[in-house]
Amino acid sequence: MTRSLPAEVLPPSRVLVTGASGLLGRSVAARLAALGYQVTTFQRSASALPEVREVRGSLTDAHAVQEAVEGQDAIIHMAAKVSVSGPREDFDRINILGTEHLFNAAWAAGVDNVLHVSSPSVAHSGSSLVGAQAGVADPEHAVGHYARTKAEAELIAEARGSVGINVLIMRPHLVWGPGDGQLTKRIVDRAKAGRLPLLGTGAALVDTLYIDNAVDAFVAGLRRLPQIAALPAADRRLVVTNGEPRPIGELMMGIAEAGGARRPSLRVPPGLAKAAGSVVEKVWAMTGPHDDEPPMTKFLAEQLSTAHWFDQRHTRTVLDWAPRVSIDQGLDNLARHVERTGGVL
Repeated sequence: MTRSLPAEVLPPSRVLVTGASGLLGRSVAARLAALGYQVTTFQRSASALPEVREVRGSLTDAHAVQEAVEGQDAIIHMAAKVSVSGPREDFDRINILGTEHLFNAAWAAGVDNVLHVSSPSVAHSGSSLVGAQAGVADPEHAVGHYARTKAEAELIAEARGSVGINVLIMRPHLVWGPGDGQLTKRIVDRAKAGRLPLLGTGAALVDTLYIDNAVDAFVAGLRRLPQIAALPAADRRLVVTNGEPRPIGELMMGIAEAGGARRPSLRVPPGLAKAAGSVVEKVWAMTGPHDDEPPMTKFLAEQLSTAHWFDQRHTRTVLDWAPRVSIDQGLDNLARHVERTGGVL
């Protein structure tokens, strides 16, 4: 018997967005509010979005999570500890325990639809990924505390998706663009300081996701949430990219130039970078805490020297979505933004 599919999640549905103090979460919350959704945000610091209801708190506080979740029709769970360094227990508390709190609260409040935001790193053990699918999250082989705990969190989400909650897992890959204080700002800042290395030839193909396309994809994912209940678990894991693999060196140079920096010229052999990264991680951990990320880690060296791009056909079919801003258009947008703001990313 063919299962009938429920209606989409459409305005004026009540939607909770966790992690709205970051660029992606804030942009998604703002877009949903503009579309007519009743948006609640949940994060520790202010989201600076006057058009939404805001609940301040941490994922580690089960009562605060319950307050945010109560009365919602759907949840987009973006909040996480995102870093390449830091104490293991911080990642465990926020990414694993926090996800458990969220799904416990969703179950108790009768929230049927959860879009869980993950990362391609949950299934990446350091080898090249060429036209890859969204593999199963693998905490045992994931590299670093962030990837390991996000893998654990994704397995929690999948388990809850098998017992009555519609769970769609989306793994955006290397989001960048104007206003991005993570990838974009670090590339530009380090290029300006002469500390942005190109590993090897810089020819490894890597795909990324421009911010506007990321927001479009998450809105599409939200609307499709009730329908994905009919899909097998493997089909509810989606890596999301622009679908335009480029040499990593070309991408880094393009972002650096668009941000007002000179093209990086420092080249380091990948093997040396990985070895140095392992040493830097240990020293960084012993001398922390730090306001900035370490200049190199083993994980970062692997990301900068191996191919990682993904087949997007299934993602686009499930979401009924395609990117509207190309990488070249995104670089132009970034350059115009920097010029307009006087150098502010």
